[in-house]
Amino acid sequence: MNITTTIDGTSARLSLCGEIDFDALPPLRAAVDALPPQVTDLRWDLTHTPFMDVAGLHLFFTPTTSGGPKRRATVTGLRTQPLSLLLMAADVNPTLFDLSRLLPDVPPAELSL
Repeated sequence: MNITTTIDGTSARLSLCGEIDFDALPPLRAAVDALPPQVTDLRWDLTHTPFMDVAGLHLFFTPTTSGGPKRRATVTGLRTQPLSLLLMAADVNPTLFDLSRLLPDVPPAELSL
């Protein structure tokens, strides 16, 4: 997993290259923890992430215990398999996996395959 961090004022983009699985979870969490406290908007760019397992759900929907600042997180560049996993999780438990928070620019009608 390669992670590129780009910071612009209060926004940060983490661009990933590789699969999101439980081996990738610690470095991804570390990348978030390393962001400066003024970053309030976090965008995950998954353009080069062809696969995501349940670790991605933990990454996007389970708050860290680091006590760091609250950040608004969004995801861009979703490929077919990661999007399918997110849609399936939202279908099973829409309250826990609220995609409107993670994908705010996509109307709910477009969140179906």
